[in-house]
Amino acid sequence: PLLLMFMTSVSLAVAAIPSALPAVVTISLALGAHKMVKQHALIQRLPAVETLGSVTYICSDKTGTLTQNKMHATAIYADGALCKTIQNENTLVENKREPWLTLFHALALSNDAHLDGSGEIQGEPTEAAFLRVAQEAGWNKAALEQETPRLKELPFDSERKRMTTFHHTAQGIIAYTKGSPEAVVSQCTRILTASGEQEAIDQTALLQQAEAMATNGLRVLAFACRRWPALCDSQRPEAIERDLVFLGFVGLIDPPRSEAKEAVSLCKLAGITPVMITGDHPATARAIAHELGILADSAGRVMTGVELARLDQQAFEAEVEQVRVYARVDPAQKIKIVRALQDKGEIVAMTGDGVNDAPALKAADIGVAMGKGGTDVAREAAHMVLLDDNFATIVHAVRHGRHLYDNIRKFIRYAVTTNSSEIWTIFLAPFLGLPLPLLPTHILWINLVTDGLPALALTAEPAEQGVMRRPPRPPRESLFANGMWQHMVWVGLLMAGLTLFAQAWAYHSGSSHWQTMAFTVLTVSQLAHVMAIRSERESLFSIGVLSNRPLAAAVMVTFMLQMATIYVPVFNPIFKTELLSLSELAICLALSSCVFVAVEIEKWLLRTGWIYRTNG
Repeated sequence: PLLLMFMTSVSLAVAAIPSALPAVVTISLALGAHKMVKQHALIQRLPAVETLGSVTYICSDKTGTLTQNKMHATAIYADGALCKTIQNENTLVENKREPWLTLFHALALSNDAHLDGSGEIQGEPTEAAFLRVAQEAGWNKAALEQETPRLKELPFDSERKRMTTFHHTAQGIIAYTKGSPEAVVSQCTRILTASGEQEAIDQTALLQQAEAMATNGLRVLAFACRRWPALCDSQRPEAIERDLVFLGFVGLIDPPRSEAKEAVSLCKLAGITPVMITGDHPATARAIAHELGILADSAGRVMTGVELARLDQQAFEAEVEQVRVYARVDPAQKIKIVRALQDKGEIVAMTGDGVNDAPALKAADIGVAMGKGGTDVAREAAHMVLLDDNFATIVHAVRHGRHLYDNIRKFIRYAVTTNSSEIWTIFLAPFLGLPLPLLPTHILWINLVTDGLPALALTAEPAEQGVMRRPPRPPRESLFANGMWQHMVWVGLLMAGLTLFAQAWAYHSGSSHWQTMAFTVLTVSQLAHVMAIRSERESLFSIGVLSNRPLAAAVMVTFMLQMATIYVPVFNPIFKTELLSLSELAICLALSSCVFVAVEIEKWLLRTGWIYRTNG
């Protein structure tokens, strides 16, 4: 009949469309974001949850992300002597004579850290470490500020790599400068010793001393001073920060996070390349990177910001995939690193916390801002915010991203396979001399119950074993790669074949229940399929039937609803179904279970290497 043909066509068109896909993707992304918040990763752009799964490079700041950002001064160099400091011991050095006297004044005064009401030091970790060591050496910052108040400041910037503060003294004005050894020592023309200021200064020897300290993993900062008869009116750093008197070096230790080494190891296992980016001395960066496992060799290559600036984009792209550590890098250079890696086809996650990091965070495939120490500008530009500023959190987020992508693939595998089985069933029946196997009501019912609860429950599927033991998927890889489209074709045909076999057997044996049997076989075989594809390789019995309780419940509810359409009399006229005998139901269940068995055999062949899937 023309009306039946029209209704069947419309019903089949509706069934062919995986209508639950938008809901499943949205729910999956939302659940992924919710789980990541529990792991201290706040997702700001929902699609980033899925993108995380294909990250191939994680470019991370060192301080506070790979390390604890809890600075402790452990070594001080002045007047040719290296003094090891011990916390909570007040006899660190002979600090009442030069150059220790002026050096400790600089540590306490050229410093924005302060004591709160309970006597605890508050401030940026590096500054707090300087104040702590000055206190332990017996200097009181409040008293010093009364005697030598601050008058002016030239703040730190990433180009100069130093800062200067001006203080009033009885003899005039004294300016204290601190910064990286290269930036400060290069501006020094004299050195302060126990016998006074010396004109002879060996800048090369001083820088070698700083590098020797940095080789032990210390973050080294240099201190210098200059006396002025009156407060300098100039605001130009180059006119002020010159002709300095060298005071000494302070070496700070920032211990690596206990979980960072394991996270780096997990990255490598997952085919992700961890890269460290820091403003510290190359020797410091090399020592920490080797300790964390980012560099396999303690003498591994470290590219400095100066080297990076010399290379044009094309020359840098030729080397970028061999560099694992960047030192003395300006925030603006991060965007050059991001673009070079992206031009090589990599998917890049980049961390940052400052205003200058925003362009790199925005350009990266996944921009990661710091939640504790980051600026509002960086957080606004980022796709994800680390609430604990921890590198391991990025790795957890990547795991969730891979897990999410797997679940979306499972849904599409399930939805397209089941929808295709309905199309094959309707299409092939006339060629086999069979009447229309399904009515429009049946098609819409199957589409409702199978694309409903079971499909949505797939979003709750736990991560597969070894999710972080495989390489990231290629960015241009098709969603249907790795044998997925072949699976959808042969399983869809198998379902249709089993359905038509049940129909043909009942029809030719003279049973009036042939349509109900076809209806039941197709519905239940789809439920068998959803249980079998919970893992692409592992058997259902190894992962556990109840390891996804929502799915187990959804399958059970759907099966009971299907039985209700057959055995609850009120539904028989609605669905045009008839009561099946026990033997007929057994035949339906046996045929449906063939789908489960066939998919389990496919997975066994995969595990044993009898069949091999490529990215095609």
